[in-house]
Amino acid sequence: MQVSLLTAFWIVSFSLVMVPGADWAYAISAGLRGSVIAPAVGGMLLGYLAITLVVAAGIGALVTSVPALLSVLTVVGGAYLLWLGVRTLMRPAELSAGQEQGQQSRWGWSMRGFAISGLNPKAILLFVALLPQFTRPDAGWSVSAQIVALGVLHMINCASVYSVVGFGSKAVLGTRPAAARRVSQLSGVAMIVVAVVLFAEQVFAFTR
Repeated sequence: MQVSLLTAFWIVSFSLVMVPGADWAYAISAGLRGSVIAPAVGGMLLGYLAITLVVAAGIGALVTSVPALLSVLTVVGGAYLLWLGVRTLMRPAELSAGQEQGQQSRWGWSMRGFAISGLNPKAILLFVALLPQFTRPDAGWSVSAQIVALGVLHMINCASVYSVVGFGSKAVLGTRPAAARRVSQLSGVAMIVVAVVLFAEQVFAFTR
Protein backbone atom coordinates (compact mmCIF):
# COMPACT_ATOMS: atom_id res chain seq x y z
CA MET A 1 0.00 0.00 0.00
CA GLN A 2 1.16 3.53 -0.75
CA VAL A 3 2.64 5.39 2.21
CA SER A 4 0.89 8.58 1.11
CA LEU A 5 -2.51 6.87 1.27
CA LEU A 6 -1.78 5.39 4.68
CA THR A 7 -0.64 8.78 5.98
CA ALA A 8 -3.73 10.51 4.63
CA PHE A 9 -6.00 7.89 6.18
CA TRP A 10 -4.16 8.08 9.50
CA ILE A 11 -4.74 11.84 9.64
CA VAL A 12 -8.45 11.47 8.84
CA SER A 13 -8.86 8.58 11.27
CA PHE A 14 -7.05 10.34 14.11
CA SER A 15 -9.12 13.48 13.58
CA LEU A 16 -12.34 11.45 13.85
CA VAL A 17 -11.19 9.56 16.94
CA MET A 18 -10.34 12.85 18.65
CA VAL A 19 -13.97 13.98 18.46
CA PRO A 20 -15.64 13.18 21.84
CA GLY A 21 -18.61 10.84 21.69
CA ALA A 22 -19.99 7.66 23.20
CA ASP A 23 -16.56 5.98 23.02
CA TRP A 24 -14.98 8.81 25.00
CA ALA A 25 -17.76 8.70 27.57
CA TYR A 26 -17.29 4.96 28.01
CA ALA A 27 -13.50 5.30 28.32
CA ILE A 28 -13.95 7.97 31.00
CA SER A 29 -16.39 5.76 32.90
CA ALA A 30 -13.88 2.91 32.77
CA GLY A 31 -11.09 5.21 33.90
CA LEU A 32 -13.03 6.22 36.99
CA ARG A 33 -13.17 2.55 37.98
CA GLY A 34 -9.45 2.03 37.47
CA SER A 35 -8.79 -1.60 36.64
CA VAL A 36 -11.30 -1.95 33.79
CA ILE A 37 -9.71 0.51 31.35
CA ALA A 38 -7.95 -2.19 29.30
CA PRO A 39 -11.01 -4.48 29.06
CA ALA A 40 -13.26 -1.56 28.12
CA VAL A 41 -10.92 -0.25 25.43
CA GLY A 42 -10.23 -3.79 24.23
CA GLY A 43 -13.94 -4.41 23.85
CA MET A 44 -14.38 -1.29 21.75
CA LEU A 45 -11.47 -2.35 19.55
CA LEU A 46 -13.07 -5.75 18.99
CA GLY A 47 -16.23 -3.97 17.91
CA TYR A 48 -14.31 -1.96 15.32
CA LEU A 49 -12.53 -5.11 14.20
CA ALA A 50 -15.90 -6.77 13.61
CA ILE A 51 -17.07 -3.79 11.52
CA THR A 52 -13.81 -3.85 9.55
CA LEU A 53 -14.22 -7.54 8.71
CA VAL A 54 -17.86 -6.98 7.74
CA VAL A 55 -16.90 -4.16 5.38
CA ALA A 56 -13.98 -6.15 3.97
CA ALA A 57 -16.32 -9.06 3.24
CA GLY A 58 -18.69 -6.74 1.38
CA ILE A 59 -21.54 -7.22 3.84
CA GLY A 60 -21.32 -3.62 5.00
CA ALA A 61 -22.39 -2.35 1.58
CA LEU A 62 -25.38 -4.71 1.70
CA VAL A 63 -26.44 -3.43 5.12
CA THR A 64 -26.27 0.21 4.01
CA SER A 65 -28.15 -0.56 0.79
CA VAL A 66 -31.14 -1.92 2.74
CA PRO A 67 -32.58 0.98 4.78
CA ALA A 68 -34.66 -1.32 6.99
CA LEU A 69 -31.58 -3.20 8.22
CA LEU A 70 -29.74 0.01 9.01
CA SER A 71 -32.81 1.39 10.79
CA VAL A 72 -33.05 -1.72 12.96
CA LEU A 73 -29.36 -1.49 13.79
CA THR A 74 -29.72 2.19 14.63
CA VAL A 75 -32.65 1.56 16.98
CA VAL A 76 -30.88 -1.34 18.69
CA GLY A 77 -27.66 0.65 19.07
CA GLY A 78 -29.51 3.71 20.32
CA ALA A 79 -31.53 1.67 22.82
CA TYR A 80 -28.36 0.09 24.16
CA LEU A 81 -26.65 3.47 24.54
CA LEU A 82 -29.76 4.84 26.26
CA TRP A 83 -29.80 1.95 28.72
CA LEU A 84 -26.08 2.26 29.41
CA GLY A 85 -26.33 6.04 29.79
CA VAL A 86 -29.21 5.83 32.26
CA ARG A 87 -27.37 3.10 34.17
CA THR A 88 -24.23 5.23 34.38
CA LEU A 89 -26.23 8.30 35.36
CA MET A 90 -28.07 6.49 38.15
CA ARG A 91 -25.04 4.52 39.34
CA PRO A 92 -21.98 6.74 38.79
CA ALA A 93 -18.49 5.54 39.57
CA GLU A 94 -17.61 5.31 43.25
CA LEU A 95 -13.84 5.52 43.69
CA SER A 96 -13.84 3.67 46.97
CA ALA A 97 -15.39 0.58 45.36
CA GLY A 98 -13.92 0.94 41.90
CA GLN A 99 -11.11 -1.58 42.16
CA GLU A 100 -13.29 -4.29 43.66
CA GLN A 101 -16.03 -3.78 41.09
CA GLY A 102 -13.47 -3.70 38.28
CA GLN A 103 -11.99 -7.06 39.21
CA GLN A 104 -15.44 -8.66 39.19
CA SER A 105 -16.75 -7.23 35.92
CA ARG A 106 -13.91 -7.05 33.40
CA TRP A 107 -15.73 -9.38 31.01
CA GLY A 108 -18.85 -7.25 31.27
CA TRP A 109 -16.90 -4.09 30.51
CA SER A 110 -15.39 -5.77 27.44
CA MET A 111 -18.78 -6.89 26.15
CA ARG A 112 -20.33 -3.46 26.73
CA GLY A 113 -17.42 -1.86 24.91
CA PHE A 114 -17.89 -4.26 22.01
CA ALA A 115 -21.58 -3.36 21.82
CA ILE A 116 -20.90 0.40 21.93
CA SER A 117 -18.64 0.32 18.88
CA GLY A 118 -19.94 -2.79 17.11
CA LEU A 119 -23.58 -1.65 17.19
CA ASN A 120 -22.77 1.90 16.17
CA PRO A 121 -24.51 2.56 12.81
CA LYS A 122 -22.44 5.71 12.36
CA ALA A 123 -19.27 3.61 12.48
CA ILE A 124 -20.62 1.19 9.88
CA LEU A 125 -21.59 4.02 7.53
CA LEU A 126 -18.24 5.68 8.11
CA PHE A 127 -16.28 2.53 7.37
CA VAL A 128 -18.35 1.70 4.29
CA ALA A 129 -17.90 5.22 2.91
CA LEU A 130 -14.36 5.91 4.11
CA LEU A 131 -12.24 2.78 3.91
CA PRO A 132 -12.74 2.02 0.18
CA GLN A 133 -11.69 5.60 -0.65
CA PHE A 134 -8.15 4.77 0.49
CA THR A 135 -7.78 1.51 -1.42
CA ARG A 136 -6.38 0.93 -4.89
CA PRO A 137 -7.40 -2.01 -7.13
CA ASP A 138 -3.92 -2.13 -8.66
CA ALA A 139 -2.10 -2.36 -5.33
CA GLY A 140 -0.09 -5.41 -4.34
CA TRP A 141 -2.76 -6.39 -1.81
CA SER A 142 -6.38 -7.22 -2.53
CA VAL A 143 -8.98 -4.55 -1.75
CA SER A 144 -10.26 -6.64 1.17
CA ALA A 145 -6.75 -6.91 2.63
CA GLN A 146 -6.26 -3.17 2.23
CA ILE A 147 -9.54 -2.50 4.07
CA VAL A 148 -8.45 -4.76 6.93
CA ALA A 149 -5.09 -2.95 7.11
CA LEU A 150 -6.82 0.43 7.25
CA GLY A 151 -9.22 -0.84 9.89
CA VAL A 152 -6.31 -2.02 12.02
CA LEU A 153 -4.68 1.40 11.65
CA HIS A 154 -7.91 3.01 12.85
CA MET A 155 -7.98 0.62 15.81
CA ILE A 156 -4.44 1.67 16.74
CA ASN A 157 -5.60 5.29 16.82
CA CYS A 158 -8.60 4.30 18.92
CA ALA A 159 -6.44 2.31 21.34
CA SER A 160 -4.03 5.22 21.79
CA VAL A 161 -6.64 7.94 22.29
CA TYR A 162 -9.11 5.99 24.41
CA SER A 163 -6.35 4.67 26.66
CA VAL A 164 -5.10 8.22 27.24
CA VAL A 165 -8.67 9.34 27.96
CA GLY A 166 -9.24 6.48 30.38
CA PHE A 167 -5.96 6.71 32.26
CA GLY A 168 -6.12 10.51 32.13
CA SER A 169 -9.50 10.56 33.83
CA LYS A 170 -8.17 8.13 36.42
CA ALA A 171 -5.10 10.28 37.12
CA VAL A 172 -6.96 13.58 37.24
CA LEU A 173 -10.04 12.44 39.15
CA GLY A 174 -8.62 9.52 41.14
CA THR A 175 -8.34 11.59 44.31
CA ARG A 176 -11.46 13.71 43.77
CA PRO A 177 -14.52 11.57 44.60
CA ALA A 178 -17.07 14.36 44.15
CA ALA A 179 -15.63 15.48 40.81
CA ALA A 180 -15.34 11.87 39.64
CA ARG A 181 -19.00 11.29 40.43
CA ARG A 182 -20.05 14.37 38.45
CA VAL A 183 -17.87 13.42 35.47
CA SER A 184 -19.27 9.88 35.55
CA GLN A 185 -22.80 11.29 35.48
CA LEU A 186 -21.85 13.58 32.59
CA SER A 187 -20.57 10.52 30.73
CA GLY A 188 -23.97 8.94 31.20
CA VAL A 189 -25.65 12.09 29.92
CA ALA A 190 -23.39 12.05 26.85
CA MET A 191 -24.45 8.48 26.02
CA ILE A 192 -28.11 9.44 26.43
CA VAL A 193 -27.66 12.45 24.13
CA VAL A 194 -26.07 10.26 21.44
CA ALA A 195 -28.96 7.79 21.74
CA VAL A 196 -31.55 10.57 21.45
CA VAL A 197 -29.80 11.93 18.35
CA LEU A 198 -29.90 8.47 16.76
CA PHE A 199 -33.62 8.14 17.51
CA ALA A 200 -34.33 11.66 16.24
CA GLU A 201 -32.56 10.94 12.96
CA GLN A 202 -34.69 7.84 12.45
CA VAL A 203 -37.91 9.73 13.20
CA PHE A 204 -36.87 12.50 10.80
CA ALA A 205 -36.02 9.97 8.07
CA PHE A 206 -39.35 8.17 8.60
CA THR A 207 -41.46 11.34 8.41
CA ARG A 208 -39.54 12.96 5.57
